[in-house]
Amino acid sequence: MISRAIFDEAKFALAQFRALCITGPRQSGKTTLSKLLFSGKPYVNFEDPIIQYLFQKDPRKFLNTYKAGAIFDEVQRVPEIFRHLQVLMDKNTSRGQFILTGSNNFLLQEQVSQSLAGRAGYLTLLPFSYQELKDAKLSVSDIWSNMLKGGYPEIWTEQLNPQKWLKSYIQTYIQRDVRQLKNISNLALFNRFVFLCANYAGQILNRDELSRQVGVDTKTIQSWLGLLENSYILFQLQPWHNNLNKRIVKSPKIYFYDTGLLCTLLNISSKTGLKNHPMSGAIFENWCISEVKKNKCNDGETGNLFYFRDNLGNEIDLILEKETGPIAIEIKSATKPDRNQIKGLKFWKKYQADSNGLLLYQGKSATTEDVNIQFLSWEELDSIR
Repeated sequence: MISRAIFDEAKFALAQFRALCITGPRQSGKTTLSKLLFSGKPYVNFEDPIIQYLFQKDPRKFLNTYKAGAIFDEVQRVPEIFRHLQVLMDKNTSRGQFILTGSNNFLLQEQVSQSLAGRAGYLTLLPFSYQELKDAKLSVSDIWSNMLKGGYPEIWTEQLNPQKWLKSYIQTYIQRDVRQLKNISNLALFNRFVFLCANYAGQILNRDELSRQVGVDTKTIQSWLGLLENSYILFQLQPWHNNLNKRIVKSPKIYFYDTGLLCTLLNISSKTGLKNHPMSGAIFENWCISEVKKNKCNDGETGNLFYFRDNLGNEIDLILEKETGPIAIEIKSATKPDRNQIKGLKFWKKYQADSNGLLLYQGKSATTEDVNIQFLSWEELDSIR
């Protein structure tokens, strides 16, 4: 079994809160992690319609069966459970009673904030990070293979064909599961929207353009984006909010949580196809940013990731805000260091002279003559915290 980097953070949360809520995309390993954390407690899956019926028939009687604690999987299926858990946990204030998991972030956050505020901790489990695979001696020193395969656990643990598995994932969880959350009637338009989002990976979001290409209004585009975001298919990277000047771009960028899924949506099925694809550089950028996001989630942290761009084209791919100040990260798919690649970082340092700058690329780590700017290999991405 591949150990998860989030495990210690989850154990700590269980010692601090009466319940732990673990969210993340379907098939990211939430159930496996929960059973490992709660090996002696019963497991209840609310995907089972019989379990749903038994709970809804008599919630109080149902929960009395699990007064000593349990793992409740996919709890967004029975949102009324949170009110009853609140009563139960107000009577028993001991730590680490329940683990609640779900694959819809919005539904869970809404219910936790309304009913379990102060009673439940909150963590996000994403697919395997490169560091987790490296620690398990499963990764390869080939960035193209890592991008193409992605990080969904079952692909790695069962040595499955990634493209076949991911195509099934798209059909099962995106085309069927996700759209049902909003009761989307026109599947063809929604599918077109999903595939168009893949073509916009790494680009600044233009809702009007997406609206025109899909054939729906901008409100629908916004709603569907929220749906994919809350189902952990993609995320929006917001622009850096500290004004360096008044001409900064204020629209977010789109990135996918898993580059294997992104490649499948783009119909890329081989390393050669990926290397020659016009979006290969954008996919490498997506992989790097999603890896930083995974590492932050595994540390129990959220937010503090941004990008910068002004209307003159000066851009930094990733800004990582820290207590000691922002770290500016440029991402290039080049294999050799080149001083022209750090022009954006030099521009940035005119305004943030003391901040550190990194060029994350496919070559080997190296130092530069510029103070606080270094070239960093993608294989050492885990050092970015």
